[in-house]
Order: sequence, then C-alpha cells, then structure tokens
Amino acid sequence: MRHRIYQLLVNRHSGISYRYHKFHDGTTGMRRIASWVYLLWLNIAYYAFFCRFLGRRPEMDVYESRMLNTKMSESEAYLKDNPFLSVDTYVERLKRYDIISFDIFDTLIFRPFALPTDLFFMVGEEFDCLDFKNIRIWAEWDARVKCKKRNGHMEVGLKDIWENLAKETGLSAAEGMEREQEIEQKLCYANPFMLEVWRRLQSMNKKMIVVSDMYLPKDCIVKILENAGYTGIEKIYVSSEYHKSKADGSLYQEVMKDWCKTDKQPTGIKPGNDISGRRKKKTYVQDNGCSIVHIGDNLHSDRDMARRSGMDVLYYQNINKNILLYRPADMSCIVGSAYRAIVSGHLYNGLDSYGMDYEYGFIYGGLFAVGYCSFIHEYYKQHGLDKVLFLSRDGDILKQVYDLLYPEDSTEYVYWSRKAAVKLMADEDKHDYFRRFIYHKMNQGYTVLQILHAMELDSLVGQLTDWKEIWFAKERGAKDRQFIDLKPEDELTDQNGKLLREFVEAKWEQVMEIYASQMTAAEMYYAQVLKGCGEVVAVDIGWAGSGAVSLAHLVEKVWELSCRVTGIIAGTNTLHNAEPDASEIFLQNGKLVAYLYSQSHNRDLLKKHDPNKNYNVLWELLLSSPTPQFTGFYEGRQKPDGWNVQYIEDCDITLAFAKADGDQERIRQIQKGILDFAHEYQRHFNDFPYMFRISGRDAYAPMLVAASHHERYLRTVERRFSFEKNIV
Repeated sequence: MRHRIYQLLVNRHSGISYRYHKFHDGTTGMRRIASWVYLLWLNIAYYAFFCRFLGRRPEMDVYESRMLNTKMSESEAYLKDNPFLSVDTYVERLKRYDIISFDIFDTLIFRPFALPTDLFFMVGEEFDCLDFKNIRIWAEWDARVKCKKRNGHMEVGLKDIWENLAKETGLSAAEGMEREQEIEQKLCYANPFMLEVWRRLQSMNKKMIVVSDMYLPKDCIVKILENAGYTGIEKIYVSSEYHKSKADGSLYQEVMKDWCKTDKQPTGIKPGNDISGRRKKKTYVQDNGCSIVHIGDNLHSDRDMARRSGMDVLYYQNINKNILLYRPADMSCIVGSAYRAIVSGHLYNGLDSYGMDYEYGFIYGGLFAVGYCSFIHEYYKQHGLDKVLFLSRDGDILKQVYDLLYPEDSTEYVYWSRKAAVKLMADEDKHDYFRRFIYHKMNQGYTVLQILHAMELDSLVGQLTDWKEIWFAKERGAKDRQFIDLKPEDELTDQNGKLLREFVEAKWEQVMEIYASQMTAAEMYYAQVLKGCGEVVAVDIGWAGSGAVSLAHLVEKVWELSCRVTGIIAGTNTLHNAEPDASEIFLQNGKLVAYLYSQSHNRDLLKKHDPNKNYNVLWELLLSSPTPQFTGFYEGRQKPDGWNVQYIEDCDITLAFAKADGDQERIRQIQKGILDFAHEYQRHFNDFPYMFRISGRDAYAPMLVAASHHERYLRTVERRFSFEKNIV
C-alpha cells in the first residue's frame, strides 16, 4: 500500500518527482515533514489547479526563459540589494569581537560546482562506477540513519559513510576515502571576499575559529583551509569529530564552553545580536562572559541556531541564490553545474562588481570560448596538425584563450577578412564578388562611387561617363528602348545594380590588374605563415565559412603551397538565411567543421539562431577585437588612400587596415570577461582534462537564456555599441 501511494504521488510525473526529491533528499526533522507537505501541494497544484508545468522537469522545456536585468550588471544589482556586503563593512563590524567564528563551506571555502554533491561525479570517475553520485548520497543518508539508531545522533564521519558504501558496492573503503579527500583538496578554493576579511582581521591579531557540520575528517579540512590561504586558525570544530551539529545548536554549545568562561548553564541563554543590518531586530548585550560572533551562509544553522546559542551573527548570503533567476538549467549536469558555480562564485562573492560589458563576456562568452578552444585542440591532436591559424579579428580573443589553455600547441594570428577574400577570389568566384559588393548593398543608400571605392576600383570612376546601357521594356515593345547613364553620384538600387556589374565585367582585365599586386602580396604572406606546414586549420566564427573556404582554395589550388587547410567555424548558416545550404557540402566532405551546430547536429540551434534578429552580430560582438578591420595585402611599402598600414619586412609587403571600431574600452571589457572566465575554469579543472569537453549545445545554452523574453537583454547589450556599416 505504501509503495502504491509513493508511486501515485511521486513517480507518476517526472517533474513532481524531481521537485520532491530536490527538496526532500538529505532532510531531517521538521524539514523532512515539510517535504511531505510540499509533495501534497505539488499534487494538488497539478491536479486541482491545472499547473501542468509541474509535471515536467525544468530541463524538458526546449528553451528556457529568464527575466535578466537590463538596467545594470548582475553584480552591481547584487551589491545594491546588499549594501552591507563589503570587506570594509564586515571588518568594521567584526573587529570589536574577541573571537570570530566562521562557517567553512560556502563561506570561507567554495567548490566549483553549483551542488556540493556534484563533486561525487569526479569520485565515481576514479572508480569507473556508474551512478556513483546517487549511490554516494544514499550511503551517507543510510549511515546517518544507522548512526541515529545506535548513538542517538546523525553526525557521521567519512569513514562511516565509506564503510557503508563499501558494503553496497564492493569498493575499497580506504581507497575511496583517500580519493574523495584528494578531490576535495584539489577542487576547494578560497572565497576571495572572506579571504580578504580573514587577512585584515588576522593583521589585527583577532582570534578566529571555524565551525562546520561536515563529515570530512579534521586533517582534511585543515589542508583545504591552508591550501586556500587561511592560516592562524585557533581551533576547528567539526561535527563528525564532536558528534554534535550546528543544526541543533549542540556544536555551538561546545564553542561557548571553550571560549566563554561563565558559570551560567547553556539553558536560558539570551540570543545574540544579528549584526547583518538586513532588518531591525531586538538586540541583547552579550552576558555570556565573552565577545563572540559567527559568520555563515545557512539561515537556520549559521544564523538562527548561532543566535539561540548566545552568539552574535553576521549572515553571509549564499552565492548560489540567483542561479534559478539567471542561469540556464538545460545543460549537461556536470558542465552545467561547473558553469553556474564559477559564475556565481565570481560575481556574487561581494568582493567586486563588474560592468555589463564585462559580464557579457564572462557569463555568455566565457564557456563558449573555453569549449570552442577545447574543440579545436582535440581536432589539432587527432589530425596531427602543424598549426592553428586564428583569422583576424574574431580570432583575437580566441587565440588568447587557446594559448592560455594549450600553450604547447603551435598557433598564429593571421590577417584575413571577408573583404580581402572577396577581392582575392574575384576571378575564382565572380558570383560571390558581385553578390557581396553590389547585390547585398542595393537600396541601402550607397552611391555608385562608394561601391567602386570599396571595391578599390577608383581608377574606373572616370570611365563611367562613357558607359551607357540600352534598356528594353518587353511589354512596351522595342520602340520604347532608351539609354541609361550610370553616374558616380547615383544611388545603387535594384534598377542599376545589374548595370554596375556589367560595367565592372566590361573592365575585367583592368580589375584583375588592380588586384594582381594584392594577390602576389597575399601569397607571399601565407607562404611565410605556412612555411614547413603540411596541414593546418583556419579558425573563424562562421557563418557560411567563406573565409576559411576561400583561404583553403587559394592556398591549395591557386598558390599551390602544398598545405591542406581545414576551416573550423563556431556555427553555420541557419534556416533563417537566404542561403541556408551554402556550406553544407564542405561540412559533409570535412573541409569545414562546425562546433555549435550544423544541419547534422544540434538542429534545434539551427532553427533557433536567427541572423534577422542580429544573432550573428551579437555572437560576433562576443569575439570583437580592439584591432582595426583588415582590408588587404599590398606589395612593397605602400599607403593605400584612407587606410592604416603595417609593413612586414620579411615578406616586403604592406597590410592595410580600416580605422578601428568605436567602443574600444567596452570591447576590451568583453575580452577581459572572457579571459577571466577561462582563467577561472582552468584554475579549477586543470587536473581534470575531461571537464574541458564542453559540447556546442552547452556552450550555446547561456546565450539561449540571454535571448529569452524577445531578446530584451541582447537588445540592451547591442544598444551599448555603435555598429558602423561596412560595404562588405
């Protein structure tokens, strides 16, 4: 009967089961009873009030929706809502106490996972044990229940847990304990906010202790704290050692006995003061024989129970509070947990606040850059490549991240652009040449003179006066034919666009002569870049892959440099493009490789990513660079009109650049955000290389959240930048 009720209330709908277990598992006492009430409420809401969404797990929704802050950055809003969260304020409030007590985990120490139990995935990997996380959670709970029956309390140590787990799995308890402690010590790191508070208090010669409800042995906790930089600890109180807990207040009584010399019995102690400053509360003067305060993140254990035990308290808000508000849940469980924890630990610890541009890079570009670079690195190893070419300018920040993560690989930042490629490929692909220079620019306010200047065909402008075209209106008959003049000041429209193309084609020999010098200079440049290379990849953001494909064609078939070039792009054209299949044959034959999505994988992203909503622009903004746009190669020392130049002596060629984009500082902030995320990810997971296997779907997940609510957040980001129209 009990089993049938459980099946009916819990297992009938996966969403209810998920929500119930998330609330219920690991609970005790009143919270356990509350979890049963919560289960009844879930069922009533689902059946009686038709809240059908409760029947689905959150990650079952195709695209998540989050109401992101569009007025200020997340970290700025967080500090605004928590005005007392500053190192100076904390130190000022704590310095008057004789003894300062700290909680450990989520206060002094962070883990790079949103849930502490996600660390068990890493332990299970060591033993090739499937579903180890859930087995380990069960073993701990079962050990606590058995301890309660035997000893009247539930405070167990790691040894108790692993002896219980060993009976269930057959794994070695001794080896398991050792591996789990090693992984804890590798992954745990200092909360930068609390580390600064600690150091300042230490300089004042304050006595500091730590108090934790924890199963890890004391010597392991000591190593974790010392590795994080917490030195000079007076004493450590661990529930597994004392068989008492903060949750019921008994561990605090041990602290009070040791540090508060008083004849008073623990019963009848007046509650301490809450000095957090969040709300007005009745305060009491400590009369327990000492001046002691406790700092922690748990509302029940660290705030309420510490006060009841006679301590003053300074509450520190848990950094993961805003995960449900802002972070994607529809990610693979391990990478998703790591991503959410790194963002929370960096933005919400209270030490610093950051601008919206920085956070755009850190939150929405960081995981993508790390995952994309890892994807490129795996391709590099598997194919035994000689070099990775990062095409300007999208490759600027990608190369910085790549060199940080994989400094042993051979990489080079090379100059290439859509405009340079279109000119160099003019005789190889006239269709693309005229499509980009003329057809894509019709009816956009450009004059014929501007188009010819962009094509670097200024010398042909004077020949326009002699050019006339006969136009026939078929429905009116040949007698209505008339001559059309093409003037430099004419606006390029769909009426005269074809005429401009015919004019340029009529002068094609002159056009090729103009571009011949650029072709020679480009060949010399890439001959130097590819010297000694047999196979390389050219990395770009996308989307049709024209940059990599055109470079490969010139290198292999025009210049014949004996080097194979494969293009790696972030994403492809999508179903929203006018040419959705433009690059599919190259993706099929392997000349192009896509990371985020293509027609053959992550097809939901192929349908979601819409260039008409400026998705391409917003992704390119993540990879924006303060370097100016590259426009072309030229032989010898030259200074083409209107361009900035760089002379390369080894090749005796000149590189030409347009003026740099505006918003230079904002672009640098985006890059800094991406680099800081890469540094954080590497710092935490450098000893776990499999954590860098970040799928394209996971890398895109943060941007899906940013695109929710009709792209409100992305539109805000876009408005902060001034985008200049380019001819190509």
